[in-house]
Amino acid sequence: MIIHWVSAFAVSASAFTAVSLMARADEVTTTPQQRTLQRICSFDPVADLLPTPQSQPISSPLSYLAQQGFVLDHDGDWLCYVNDIKKQSSYYTIFKVQQMNGKIIASSFLKNGSLIDGQDNRSLDFFMMLIKNHTNATLGNLLSIRRYLKEFISLVKQGKVPASRRGYLFDSPSRGFVSYYPITSGQLQGTAITVNINMVRKK
Repeated sequence: MIIHWVSAFAVSASAFTAVSLMARADEVTTTPQQRTLQRICSFDPVADLLPTPQSQPISSPLSYLAQQGFVLDHDGDWLCYVNDIKKQSSYYTIFKVQQMNGKIIASSFLKNGSLIDGQDNRSLDFFMMLIKNHTNATLGNLLSIRRYLKEFISLVKQGKVPASRRGYLFDSPSRGFVSYYPITSGQLQGTAITVNINMVRKK
């Protein structure tokens, strides 16, 4: 009786562990996907319910950004605009992606040094989408990178990261750096969180 009970318990515990691990793996792989069902470049709840506007096919490894609401400007940069709630019929760039010398430079702009509602989570998803698509990071590395960038953005939000040109290495293989720096030129006054990675062309 006791032997059978112990054996049954061991099998049950083993099964529970296996199910827990499967659930954890499913959580890791599905949660980011579920979050990106809401387009990254859409801060309007009505726009999220509407289909993505059709555009001409673009020969670019970043063309998938169009499905996320980004637009390609004449310089070849991908931009995301947001309405300025303090100025009627006014908008500004909140996300920007550039390709430069084999690198991808992605920025999240903080107007007057402040994140708007939801910008922290969208910035994290924005950065992780690019890192996942353009580096060879493994699932384990992606989880570690996500934790690092999430904490960095949180510290910026708390005012604990001084704005400077210093870069913080978060991934050695892709030479991935994140920085928080002041914007000293252009129309937008404020700061930016920027991720810089070596771009890998995937087949």
